[in-house]
Amino acid sequence: MLFYYVIVLNKKAEIAKKLNHWGTSKTPFFFIIDFECKQPILFKLDEAPEYIFYNIGQQKKLPISDYSPSNSEANFSLIEKATFSKAFNKVQQEIYLGNSYLTNLSFPHKQSSNIDLKGLFQSANAPYKLLIEDQCLVFSPEPFIKIHDHQIMSFPMKGTIDARIPDAANLLMENKKEQAEHATIVDLIRNDLSIVAKNVRVESFRYLEYIGSAKGGLLQTSSKIVGDLVQNYEQNIGSILMKLLPAGSISGAPKQKTVQIIEQAEERPRNYYTGVFGYFDGRELQSSVMIRCIQKHEGSFYYHSGGGITSQSNLADEYQELAQKIYVPIYRDNQISKGESTTCSISPTTV
Repeated sequence: MLFYYVIVLNKKAEIAKKLNHWGTSKTPFFFIIDFECKQPILFKLDEAPEYIFYNIGQQKKLPISDYSPSNSEANFSLIEKATFSKAFNKVQQEIYLGNSYLTNLSFPHKQSSNIDLKGLFQSANAPYKLLIEDQCLVFSPEPFIKIHDHQIMSFPMKGTIDARIPDAANLLMENKKEQAEHATIVDLIRNDLSIVAKNVRVESFRYLEYIGSAKGGLLQTSSKIVGDLVQNYEQNIGSILMKLLPAGSISGAPKQKTVQIIEQAEERPRNYYTGVFGYFDGRELQSSVMIRCIQKHEGSFYYHSGGGITSQSNLADEYQELAQKIYVPIYRDNQISKGESTTCSISPTTV
């Protein structure tokens, strides 16, 4: 019988120590680390638990079942605007006081129909997918860090617009608020990588990406930031990960104080939402930020979405962004391209 070696730890130092040990021996491993670092799951890559499924990079573990998009349905109720407004005003006050320049504010949206997480996992098309059976589903478009040939790379995504809006690309690229928000995150990530790498540079700044969805798709701006790691970096791979958490794109700047603001404004833990997951295969590392996330809380499922708040933000636009990000990327013939999305039953409804 296969022995499932699953480790659940509560302290960043303990997580780093275990991953450093596996990295030193170049033992392939998989990691799932929640936003608060209180419910991490770590296991050797060849000892994956039966209740965890994933598809990321060259690694995949899929359920042995057949599903189709037509069998996968879910609906969620958008958080009440008054609730969002209270938190939004709290964040704006902290920004006015100079305690944060950018805060990622997010909310959970409660299910209003039955959900088949395994079916959604099978039929959703995303570069980074994770399923913790009956607990959490992630179909993320955003990488966290990649390590290849002793280079560490990050690709922060910040700035979103509905792709159906006329002249959407120009509107997004020329939006002063989005420009400032993206530049802040790039600067934060560059500083973060400088903690663990040398010669950190921005190789591509604020390029457009199309993210398809059954609701018409989104345009998102991303950047590529690269740094050079020392020889034998594997011996400190856990320490590298923990020094970079939480991801800057889903926290804000300055990071430590902004995380405190997030805890106060959101009033509940994020758990796996906006955590990270990925694998080390003995040579290279791939990982993703756990955005586009459905998870269970007190018997109900919630879809989590959020966006960056700055001094230039306004309530109506930020509330609309929450709604835009409630989607599952389901496609005909698994093609991610404009005009080829199927009809998906996931749609936000205000309450």
